Amino acid sequence: MTYKMVVFDWDGTILDSTGAITRAIQHACLDAGLPDPGEEIASYVIGLGLSDALRHAAPGASEAQIALLVESYRKHYLSKDHELELFSGAIPLLKQLNAMGIICTVATGKSRQGLNRAMANSDTARYFMGSRCADECHSKPHPQMILELMEEFDIDAAHVVMIGDTTHDLNMANAAGVHALSVQTGAHPPKLLNQVPHLQSFRSINELAPWLIQTISAHS
Repeated sequence: MTYKMVVFDWDGTILDSTGAITRAIQHACLDAGLPDPGEEIASYVIGLGLSDALRHAAPGASEAQIALLVESYRKHYLSKDHELELFSGAIPLLKQLNAMGIICTVATGKSRQGLNRAMANSDTARYFMGSRCADECHSKPHPQMILELMEEFDIDAAHVVMIGDTTHDLNMANAAGVHALSVQTGAHPPKLLNQVPHLQSFRSINELAPWLIQTISAHS
């Protein structure tokens, strides 16, 4: 566990955005005259690429309807995204990892434009050396995002850990052959997270941080 790179999911892991995304999906479905998928389904798909998420939330929707759902979702989400806050402990952890020389990256279901906007809103771009988005790679749980980040920084799987809040993140990590940790702050509850093999689950970033720092320090 001599980690050299930490790959973070964004929504529900770094940014407290699960509720806003869930509501935007529900409102988008209603705008399109489709059934409200309900909070459980709307939150379950968070982390997937947007079009894939909406296909799951609105099964049977035509491609034309999916295009309308995407447009409506963005309208609802972007009207509130500037109000969203980072989870407590996110910035201190990123600062500490940076100071230790650990490469911090992001693998997200957001689009590149969406991630850039989120990082600008939260003033966090300075902490990350690389990122991959759903409009650049296959959607989670495909391992492409992590594999490309490993290649970019010439780091093999044994030195990488993924941190996320959904089974999509954990399955992506497993498919890429890297370690994974979960935080119980986002879309998937502990019962669901625990169905996917991973090293450990934490209630928050504040709980995860000392474990991660100690683990890295012990093997440096």
